[in-house]
Amino acid sequence: MNVMLRNNLIDTVSEDRVCTAVGIRVIANNEVISLAKAAGYDSIFIDLEHSVFSEKDASQLCSAALSSDITPVVRVPYECGHGYIQRVLDGGAMGIVFPHINTAEEARMAVSSTKFPPKGKRSLTAALPHFHFQKIGAADLVQQLDSTCSTVFIQVETRECLENIEAIAAVDGVDVLLVGANDLSLELGVLGEWEHQTFQAALKKVAATARRNGKVFGIAGMYSRPDICKRIVRDMGARYVLGQFDIGLLAMAMNKNVEMLRDLSTGFYPYLMSS
Repeated sequence: MNVMLRNNLIDTVSEDRVCTAVGIRVIANNEVISLAKAAGYDSIFIDLEHSVFSEKDASQLCSAALSSDITPVVRVPYECGHGYIQRVLDGGAMGIVFPHINTAEEARMAVSSTKFPPKGKRSLTAALPHFHFQKIGAADLVQQLDSTCSTVFIQVETRECLENIEAIAAVDGVDVLLVGANDLSLELGVLGEWEHQTFQAALKKVAATARRNGKVFGIAGMYSRPDICKRIVRDMGARYVLGQFDIGLLAMAMNKNVEMLRDLSTGFYPYLMSS
């Protein structure tokens, strides 16, 4: 059976549009995928680095996303090993976000863990959620998974990574240079100072490097400053943007809702029931 997979990141970038993503860190139920679909997100960013999600949780979310035509990417824990990455990919991920990559050699190891021989060291299995567990010929399966379902995100969040960014971007198989704004600004000594010249210079360096090497430039962690995000997209060419995590969206909506509820009592004179 011939099943062709679609990767929304590849499609949106080819059309010079932004791939929009929502982060999932606390809600492991499939309903969050339905909400993401209804809202119009292109991708979900499942966080296994800063959550207590299991690989099974990630796989269930990935499978639901695949059925909803939303591209699932998964951030794995630092130095989790090839075996762990294999399980996440077999569970339905279409991309892996690698945190704390510092050198070109580490980037090559990351790529190797996502690709089949001769490009890498991923092992072959069958009955995958990407194909809704249908039987797919081995050659077609390998070709599609290598080309469409193994996007490699290198998270740029350390000073060493920034220093080695040209060599990292030159690694064959690296697809996205994703700036982790919080950790990178922390390493640079300007935590949360998004308009500081040091942080802005770092953004420009990553953006220019991505452009020279034909990689996608992405940004994460700038949830509170849509004005700066807009400049990063418009002026620096970012095409993958992580909008916010589920926990942040819930917190913002609850805060707004309680403000509305408290406003109901503004100028309110209690009604005194007569006896």
